[in-house]
Amino acid sequence: MKIIKTALSTAWACLTLNFAMAQSTGYQITGKITNHNKPIDGATVNLVAAKDSSLIKTLVCSANGSFAFDNIKNGSYFIRITAIGFGNYSGALFNIEDKSINLPVIQLQTTSTELKEVSVAGQKDFVEQKIDRTIVNVNALISNTGANALEVLQKAPGVVVDQDGNITFKGKSGVMVMIDDKPTYLSAANLATYLRSLPSSALDKIELMDNPPAKYDAAGTAGVINIKTKKNTIRGFNASFNSTYGIGFYGRWRESLNMNYRVDKVNIFANISYNYNQTYRKLEIDRDYFHPDGSPDYSFKDISIFRPTNTAYNAKVGADFFVSPNTTWGIVFTGGLFHGRDNSPVYSSFYNTASMLDSAINTQNISRNKFDNGGINLNYSHKFDTTGTALTFDLDYIRDISGSNQTFINNTLYPGGTLINSQTIANDLPAFINIYAAKADFSKPLKNDGKFEAGIKSSYVNTDNTANYFNVADGVSTINYDNTNRFLYKENINAAYLNYNKNFKRFGIQTGLRVENTNGKGHQLGNAQKPDSSFVNHYTNLFPTIYLSYKLDTAGHNTLAGSYGRRIGRASYGQLNPFTDIVDKFTQFRGNPFLRPEFTDQYKLSYSYKSLLNISLLYNYVSDVQNETIFQDGNIFVSTPGNIGYQKNIDLSVNLNLQPTKWWTSNVYAEVYRNRYKGMLYSGEVDQASNSFSGNANNQFTLGKGWSAELSGFFRTGGVSGQFVSIPTGMVNSGLQKKILKDKGALKLSINDMFKTFTPSGRINNIANTNASYHNYLDVRVTTLSFTYSFGKTLNTPPKRKVGSADDEQGRAH
Repeated sequence: MKIIKTALSTAWACLTLNFAMAQSTGYQITGKITNHNKPIDGATVNLVAAKDSSLIKTLVCSANGSFAFDNIKNGSYFIRITAIGFGNYSGALFNIEDKSINLPVIQLQTTSTELKEVSVAGQKDFVEQKIDRTIVNVNALISNTGANALEVLQKAPGVVVDQDGNITFKGKSGVMVMIDDKPTYLSAANLATYLRSLPSSALDKIELMDNPPAKYDAAGTAGVINIKTKKNTIRGFNASFNSTYGIGFYGRWRESLNMNYRVDKVNIFANISYNYNQTYRKLEIDRDYFHPDGSPDYSFKDISIFRPTNTAYNAKVGADFFVSPNTTWGIVFTGGLFHGRDNSPVYSSFYNTASMLDSAINTQNISRNKFDNGGINLNYSHKFDTTGTALTFDLDYIRDISGSNQTFINNTLYPGGTLINSQTIANDLPAFINIYAAKADFSKPLKNDGKFEAGIKSSYVNTDNTANYFNVADGVSTINYDNTNRFLYKENINAAYLNYNKNFKRFGIQTGLRVENTNGKGHQLGNAQKPDSSFVNHYTNLFPTIYLSYKLDTAGHNTLAGSYGRRIGRASYGQLNPFTDIVDKFTQFRGNPFLRPEFTDQYKLSYSYKSLLNISLLYNYVSDVQNETIFQDGNIFVSTPGNIGYQKNIDLSVNLNLQPTKWWTSNVYAEVYRNRYKGMLYSGEVDQASNSFSGNANNQFTLGKGWSAELSGFFRTGGVSGQFVSIPTGMVNSGLQKKILKDKGALKLSINDMFKTFTPSGRINNIANTNASYHNYLDVRVTTLSFTYSFGKTLNTPPKRKVGSADDEQGRAH
């Protein structure tokens, strides 16, 4: 703790010194914007230098129409103003000469009291680059129409989604996924279920942050993916409806409705969606077994057919109360009901050394699953002055209820089909989780173009997982004590951060320090044949971040940037649960209560030219790497999370935005990366490395008369992830759109994976006396037809802040 106190004291002293220095120079420009002497709320004000018309600063005026530019040097300037429903304004020149200035009241002229209908004003680039994140605009791709959030993520640059829904970013696992700046608090499996139920029509943009600022939780060694949903806060009533039908191996459909109504001091919003989805997947696993001397023993081939049917309802409903021009209270309710069923047969065959069929096992796996969650968020924000000094507060409560009931009927047969043995296993797997989180953030703009931020956060998580297994014979169930257990886990994380940034003429710096204290306690209850067991974890860590940028020219077209950050990857609550989850007779998953957190140090250099080109070089070192590991227990393959050792990752990426013609825009992303894993596994030392390539291309075509089209796709070479070595795969997508109903509606037709080339496959290494490979056939070639209609009347209003105190906890829930 002495080290922590010293580091925090040093950081605070440096920030205080910079704060004091930042108050000493520059002048202020103030003014007020009205229409017929009524203040205009939320107008965008630009301060422009007269000598070269370069933009100096931009801000949004307050609710009473006032604005203030701080720390302005001597010189000649003029003001430009834009606001929805009003004509653009460009003011006269004025001079700053060693004193502040208060401009005369600015009157904007009304162009239209109301916008009769909501309409799309233009097409955003698919990818935008910022100094600390990459922004993906979801609606820029026609082929995203009718897709779900997981499928949209798969098209984002640097993101890989495997056949089980696991997400990696820039060649690394351990990414934290957030929704609207709030963590999802879900295990990998439940997160994949939720994202598959979330329609793309509800999404606005995706933020990819490989090195997030200190304001964000330190969780996620691969960084943060923040999915932002649509929310309007403009005055009046407006809504958007979407209906989609898709056909792949089976049919599927989705409907969603976005609504917003603001009047006077109240803003009410809702996002409601329904999703029915039936998919198909065929998984083949081949295993060859050997004696210790290397001679062949026997072979095993496993074919699993998955045909899950899922129904999902999602809702997000909230209200903002503007109690004064500077104070806002808000409340948000979120909820989801996810129910599914699956009848997944498994056909297992055993072959002798002469490759002759020895025996077979046919398994009927019948399951019913549910995952219901709900949450409430209470938020508060207050602006202390016109400079932007603000305090925000969030209080969250989330409850998840999940469970499944499965029945495994295993029939063992001779080659001729004669029944040898029949075995039936049933289970009931209920799980409950309660999450409480609170955070407060303070921000203070400083003179000389600086900003100071600080915040605190505390969270508490309580989970309860039960695994009830039964052996069923002649209709009578008896408890299977080998697999039955109950696991309780409690965790408290306390955090605080400081962040400071400042821009000079060409040089910019942002630095931050976050401290997190983690306290966890797990308790596995015993049964009639097994004793209790428990564990306790306490640790405190520091997470520094720093960003540097330098403009190579006065216009800022060419920019160099560098950053460093440290992050932590905590195990999900389900991964810490030591119970056994039976996949089939020869495949099981087991948790690991001794799983240690992993830590990553990341260094990044980048060059950007305008918004056209960005080149980045990334280096990561991850210690105590967490990854799925495979070992053999008799004739059963067991998957369990483990700490492998360390991982080194070097990544070179290029992002290019092009416009070859007026009707054709293109985004091209390519990266090459090298992953190396080294450590100890069950069969001894693992030392694997691979060089991989990944590329995305997205082309948009404006055809005229309301028609537009898209051609996109991605390709990935094979790579290494712990014991797993994957082979190349990719897909090509296309889409066609026609705007109708006076541009208020749109019809979209899209085809994903046109040539059916996305087949994730590979091999599994480092299993004693075994060669293993896997091959997936997925239902991803889907043709989708979608109809979207937007309607309503709107008036101007300023944007509302994003809310949520829940950070990484939900992303780890089971």
